[in-house]
Amino acid sequence: MREIKVNTPFTEEVTAGLEAGDMVYITGTIYSARDAAHKRLYEAALKGEELPLPIKDCVVYYLGPTPAREGRVIGSAGPTTSSRMDKYTPTLLDLGLKGMIGKGRRSDAVKESIVKNKAVYLAAVGGAGALLSDRIKSSKVIAYDDLGTEAIREMYVEDFPCIVICDTAGRDLYSEVAGKGC
Repeated sequence: MREIKVNTPFTEEVTAGLEAGDMVYITGTIYSARDAAHKRLYEAALKGEELPLPIKDCVVYYLGPTPAREGRVIGSAGPTTSSRMDKYTPTLLDLGLKGMIGKGRRSDAVKESIVKNKAVYLAAVGGAGALLSDRIKSSKVIAYDDLGTEAIREMYVEDFPCIVICDTAGRDLYSEVAGKGC
């Protein structure tokens, strides 16, 4: 396993240098979006409307944070189950999305779209939301405020830890590990 520090945006040059199993520390701007926000992004994309975030080369974290306590930028910030976004993901990847952070397996259609669009899927550690929130240095709602914790947030992160699960070459760490047994 390699340890790699990367900055956003995630260009094809960045994603091409990442391999399934790499430990990645992200610094830069990322965006939060969960189920309800993905549905709206997808519907806007189908209508040809401008999206409320710069989708090209961006990284989306499947996150619905808890409310921030006094003196904190954000509350607990653990990943949500990624498969809930699978029906919307290929369309967003086709629009230029290059990185997704979540937890759990992805559908075959998403994995094929990751390869086609030279993107990556990364996992953050579920259950470590309080620790992950320490890596988020700023957070502001930029769209869909009516969705509450599921609103889209622009966040600046420093050394945000993730593991590459699906890479541009089509490797899927979950499938590789499952084949070896525990």
